[in-house]
Amino acid sequence: MFVHTVFFWMAHPESQSDRDALRAGLESLKSVKDISAAYIGKPAETRRPVIDHTYDFSITFVFADKAAHDAYQVHPVHLEFVAECAHLWTRVQVYDAVS
Repeated sequence: MFVHTVFFWMAHPESQSDRDALRAGLESLKSVKDISAAYIGKPAETRRPVIDHTYDFSITFVFADKAAHDAYQVHPVHLEFVAECAHLWTRVQVYDAVS
């Protein structure tokens, strides 16, 4: 299993239209067949010193293996998402894990 988690910090988090556009872009990624499970979210209302809640959106995608992840990275839907939505964020942080 290969787990790909990405956190997004928006350029204009106060803009509802930007939030809607990024959410729609993230939702479009679910159509990539290489993804076994997909979760899209925003920070939970948990506040403890060890929790970073400064991001605006996150995705966690589970793939069968690294090869499926690698296929996703060059998939046209993913490339289109980056091209059309990159202006909406100022920072992206990726964490990949294998089991």
